[in-house]
Amino acid sequence: MAVSKVIYGGQTLIDLTADTVTDDNLLKGVTAHGKDGEPIVGTCEFDVNSQDATVAVAEILIGKTAYARGSKLTGTMPNNGAVQGTISTKDGAYTVPQGYHDGSGEVTISDTEKAKLIPSNIREGVTILGVTGNMSTTEGEKRQEKTVTPSTVEQVIVPDAGYTCLTSVTVKPIPYVESNNSAGGVTVTIG
Repeated sequence: MAVSKVIYGGQTLIDLTADTVTDDNLLKGVTAHGKDGEPIVGTCEFDVNSQDATVAVAEILIGKTAYARGSKLTGTMPNNGAVQGTISTKDGAYTVPQGYHDGSGEVTISDTEKAKLIPSNIREGVTILGVTGNMSTTEGEKRQEKTVTPSTVEQVIVPDAGYTCLTSVTVKPIPYVESNNSAGGVTVTIG
């Protein structure tokens, strides 16, 4: 039996009986004496004070563990790996899912929409997503020529149904006629 208390001349020199050290709260490999005076070797694997850690389980990969604020935490963050997505409309957006991404994923324009981005589908002089158009600005036009005679009222000259533009509008001269009248003078008729 080991000595846990020493009294000499009425004075207590050593008293281990009230000590609380045990092998599980003594760092691994460190030696001391327990309250019974027997030597003990620590088994505690404590390696850090995690009281000021700020990590949350949603920030740790699912199934992984960590320690923070004195507790063991198990992660809940999904491992999304290589996330893939497409955008298929002008205002389309891809919502990146919450979680870890390994950096090899990508979001692209859908193949259907990419197939439409060719020079012949884009007006000449316009560049869309790096593709410069070569479609003529007259592509698909159906032209019409018109001849009109001025009148005393406003006229709006537009293409007839089935035509997309006017290539020319010929305006005839204002009709001007002189004739002798019964009073011996000349009557001028304009229009």
